[in-house]
Amino acid sequence: MTVVVTGAAGFIGMHVAERLLNEGQAVIGIDSFNAYYDPALKRLRARRLATHGGFRMIEADIADPALMSAIVRDHGIRQVIHLAAQAGVRYSIDNPFAYERSNLAGHLSILEACRHGGVEHLVYASSSSVYGDRPLDGRGFREDDPAVSPVSLYAATKRSCELLSHSYASLYGFPQSGLRFFTVYGPMGRPDMAYFGFTEKIMRGDPIEVYGEGRMARDFTYVDDIVDGILGVLVNPPTAGGHEIYNIGDSRPVGLMEMIDLLEKALGREAIKIMRPMQPGDVTATYADISKLHALTGYQPKVELADGLPRFVDWWRTWNGGAAGRP
Repeated sequence: MTVVVTGAAGFIGMHVAERLLNEGQAVIGIDSFNAYYDPALKRLRARRLATHGGFRMIEADIADPALMSAIVRDHGIRQVIHLAAQAGVRYSIDNPFAYERSNLAGHLSILEACRHGGVEHLVYASSSSVYGDRPLDGRGFREDDPAVSPVSLYAATKRSCELLSHSYASLYGFPQSGLRFFTVYGPMGRPDMAYFGFTEKIMRGDPIEVYGEGRMARDFTYVDDIVDGILGVLVNPPTAGGHEIYNIGDSRPVGLMEMIDLLEKALGREAIKIMRPMQPGDVTATYADISKLHALTGYQPKVELADGLPRFVDWWRTWNGGAAGRP
């Protein structure tokens, strides 16, 4: 069976596609290679996937409905993992229409392609940001908690995608599963993420800006654990016409200052810290209740931040040294 993975040159998409290929699946990747962050890293990921004989990359905009429909139809696709999106909370403040095209028009384009192409299961990326800014109250965020107060345009588009999927599942009867990702990190990660940017600045001797004055906390989730969850859901579709949403995180929130401390230890250097107030669109904390996903797939994260950050640092040192193709 051939699986379509949108955003295959992205961080999570590359790791998902590679796991499928290692398991003997054929994969068609779709990616626009946009310049939100350095496209050279996306090209590096794509080259890594291209070493597998069962992989084909199509460079395209997912918001092109005719092309997406043709890909699904012409290749007889029955499973789609839709991870392509315009990411980033702060970027949305200055570039709102990038989110309208990639996240809203792009998601609708994929829905139409799946509906007309006879896709049997669509697994798509949502975000923990849909929960809004809320205090930790001793329990994780649950899928049935209200998600009606997004504090960023990015969060609003992701919640809109969930609603679009719910309506399409009800109207047209093809199963869909939405995954609310909590902060994902690891080798070949996104340079716009805090742990990645902090690494580069610490190693240059530049100060890092610690927003929320260090009081923020995140449910950091290692990318291999995320892939386990995605592929576990892929083989467990809802019943016909069903639409389910699952949290996919680590369920062990870590304070920002603790993350910085672990990163300093992995790098062997101390950061110069400048404390800043919260930025618009940021949330104070995230915390995943993963019981629903565990009940479906047995999902249980294995990699703690203290182990995962050194793995990222090891990769970063190689990449930064040019051995992995960095310009």
